Amino acid sequence: MRILLADDHTLVRAGIRALLEGIDGVIVVAETGDGREALELIERHRPDVALLDIAIPGLSGLEIAIRVPQLSPRTKTVMLSMHAGEPFVAKALRAGVAGYLLKDAAATELALALRAVSRGERYLSPAISTKVVEGFLRGAEPHHDALDELTRRQREILQLIAEGRSTKEIAQLLGVSVKTVETHRSQLMDRLNIHDVPGLVRLAVRTGLVSPDR
Repeated sequence: MRILLADDHTLVRAGIRALLEGIDGVIVVAETGDGREALELIERHRPDVALLDIAIPGLSGLEIAIRVPQLSPRTKTVMLSMHAGEPFVAKALRAGVAGYLLKDAAATELALALRAVSRGERYLSPAISTKVVEGFLRGAEPHHDALDELTRRQREILQLIAEGRSTKEIAQLLGVSVKTVETHRSQLMDRLNIHDVPGLVRLAVRTGLVSPDR
């Protein structure tokens, strides 16, 4: 099983890689601490599984999961997260992830998750409330997420703003003009009814778009 690993915490990533390399039949073909690079590496290596931090810088794990089917249809995504609550799990399931693994799970759970995903099953950490899963499978009314009000590009820009990037840096990263970034920023502020950067940062943290330690 060929794995791509994406987590921006170097020590955490090293620990997960060591666990992966101890599982029979598993090989790590690439690793990164940046979401945009993760997407490029997925397209290049076409791994069997992409193991993604949910709040990785550059492009969130959820945004990556949404785009993977177009870039590498055979790649399954497994989310790494510290959040077990309904909004985060439901968002991941709607993004089409094959697995949702909590970062405080037992080390043995990683192998269980990968084996389940390789069999075509969905794996969720046992600590995740069965109520959350049952509600999703029943088609219960989804939890309202402020980010759903935004376009994909606006979510990208919101994340980059929350990470402390300047307008010029964002424009260079996305390959667009400064004016385009300013327009998107103005539109997303209007849609969210938030008109200052600290407010945007608080929203990004609350919705799991960025980690609280950014």
